[in-house]
Amino acid sequence: MKKQTKGILAFIFLGGIMVTSGVVIAFPGVDPGTDTPEVTITGTPADNFPDEQRAQFCGSSNAKSTEFVKEFSIPTLCTNPLAIVTDYDGYVWFAQTNTGKIAKFDPNTETFTEYENSLWPPGGRSMMWGIDYAPDGSIWYTDESYDSVWKFSTIDEKYDRLSYPSEGNSLPQKLRVDGSQIIINDFTGNKLTFLDPTQSNEEVNYLSLPSPIDDSVTADFAVDEDDNVWFTNWLFQQGGVLVKFDQNGYLNSVANSDEQFLPLLDFVDIYELPVSLLTPNGIVVTDDGSIWLADTTSSSFFNFDPDTEKFVQYVTSDPLLSTYGNQTGVVKTPISRPYWIESDDQGRIIFNEQTANNISIMDPVSQSLVEYHVPSKNPYWGDCDPGTGMMLDDCGVAQIFDFTVDGNKIWFTEWVENNIGVVDTSIPLPLEIQLGDSSPILNTATSEEFDFVISSLSQKDLMNVSLILSSTHDFLTVKTVDNYPKTFQLDSDAPRPISLLISASEDAIPGTYKVLLGAQLPDVAISKFVTVTIE
Repeated sequence: MKKQTKGILAFIFLGGIMVTSGVVIAFPGVDPGTDTPEVTITGTPADNFPDEQRAQFCGSSNAKSTEFVKEFSIPTLCTNPLAIVTDYDGYVWFAQTNTGKIAKFDPNTETFTEYENSLWPPGGRSMMWGIDYAPDGSIWYTDESYDSVWKFSTIDEKYDRLSYPSEGNSLPQKLRVDGSQIIINDFTGNKLTFLDPTQSNEEVNYLSLPSPIDDSVTADFAVDEDDNVWFTNWLFQQGGVLVKFDQNGYLNSVANSDEQFLPLLDFVDIYELPVSLLTPNGIVVTDDGSIWLADTTSSSFFNFDPDTEKFVQYVTSDPLLSTYGNQTGVVKTPISRPYWIESDDQGRIIFNEQTANNISIMDPVSQSLVEYHVPSKNPYWGDCDPGTGMMLDDCGVAQIFDFTVDGNKIWFTEWVENNIGVVDTSIPLPLEIQLGDSSPILNTATSEEFDFVISSLSQKDLMNVSLILSSTHDFLTVKTVDNYPKTFQLDSDAPRPISLLISASEDAIPGTYKVLLGAQLPDVAISKFVTVTIE
């Protein structure tokens, strides 16, 4: 497969590319229909794109802020920041896919340093999905265009490039420094690879674990407290499996064997994914051993309990209208597309919602969800043209393709707005959700009333609030009683009780489900999950 085609297919797999909005996307390096697109030379990385694509891929570089989110504009135009990580001192490091550089941001001085990469080819572009910081002060990151793994020394500021094992169809994606090794998933090459980072770049030896499903993709991975490696293996829009690799079992067996290698798949357990989980990109293991998965072709994320081998589906709020515009009316069911997923030291689940322009935090203990809205948006990634040829303001998405957790701060990149940003989760929330005591139990074709209360915690006299009433399945619906308005003003001194009707249709499938109830404000959504049982 040609490199250019490989990158496009991976992008479609990973990002969805707003196909539901009817927007025609021009890919970098692909002729959009003109023989010689005009290129105005500016002396900046924007020169890697034709003039007609620059607004779409370079963005405005206009940093914005909300009460919870602060953005910072990268001094160099059109760098396309992607993979991001923090070091032990709190500095922020990220890869620039349109320059081949590593850049550093100092949160104290709010200044950027961009490090020239003399090994990078002129005009080169590559999606750099994975990055991690090693104890020796080096930054490791992936490069899909040139099938490479890069090492940048933060001490001597030098780059080294290591080749990645490829048979012509590889895409090194996410990367993790795990003790004395580096683990990388090969998205289109259908394998996990394990690398000893102490090897020289002249001769690199990898251990490659093939995925159990042929002709599929191998997505993100996570390591549990027993060093088992969990990852997903799936066919686009057809489903797949969750895989557990007994890493220690394999290494111990090799150590006690006369063989240098043993069949790796003998040390793998496979769990079939639910039919509703089609694109499990992100994965994380929490301290209690639970597995969490993000589904990029829906508004859902999932929990898997390895002991019971059961999945539980959760749902986000609907994207704000401003993220998709819908000027043509083509979007009938907007989705948020949870993408990558991590956890913090409090056991909370953090994920990015690609097409909702949100960074979100789910607390499994309190069953709460907080979705922080990122203010910058690129209208060329939404249905934002009302027919005049002029894009709407505050419309589109910034393509938040990566984030990293550092204490109470969540740092993220905006791939098509040339910004990085941070969510400060220590800032108090403006309201709270109080649920009723019961967990509804329904039969098919029945309904039950359920109440919850929205209370202001803000000093503001009035807040404009929209209700969040989301369900994981069409056969389980939530609506207000007596046509209660879904949008209203919340008084700081008057908690607002909300009466709902939760209904299961005749074709409802018995089981346990989650519905999301809460309130949407312009900059943040605050909700809680209710467990509903259908018998």
